[in-house]
Amino acid sequence: MDETDAGTRGPLTRAAVGALLVGTLAIAAAYASAFRAGGAPAWAAWLKALGVPLVQVATMVLGAARRGRVAGGTLAAFAALGALLAGVFGLALALPAGLGGGERLWLGLPRRAAVIVYGIGLLPALVLPVVYALTFDAETLRPEDQARVEAAARAARAARGP
Repeated sequence: MDETDAGTRGPLTRAAVGALLVGTLAIAAAYASAFRAGGAPAWAAWLKALGVPLVQVATMVLGAARRGRVAGGTLAAFAALGALLAGVFGLALALPAGLGGGERLWLGLPRRAAVIVYGIGLLPALVLPVVYALTFDAETLRPEDQARVEAAARAARAARGP
């Protein structure tokens, strides 16, 4: 491991990889439970409702990490978004089922569909671009970072030889 690799593997990066693994295993266990003789148990949906936001937040952290770190405001936004996603999935699971045509509509959709479409589809699409815009200057590639990447590429090419 050289100097360019050393800074990319901080505790936050390791935690995000661990969270990605845990979330993926939770989703896999939920899907695997569908092969049981009686079908998927009720806990499988809840396991997915927690695993999916965990995978999403871990992926965002890994994508935003620079030298093993993520800006505090960005990390807080990711955590809040993860809590929102888990809460929305939980709310969709907790709402009573089977109301059929008598169900009251929320903004033109049945309640469960509205919770998913607006809570999972719309809110993150509004929040994440704002976070990106607010942190753009601090999070984008600076000229010295570009020079470091180019130097590492030249060194790798030189080590491989002609």
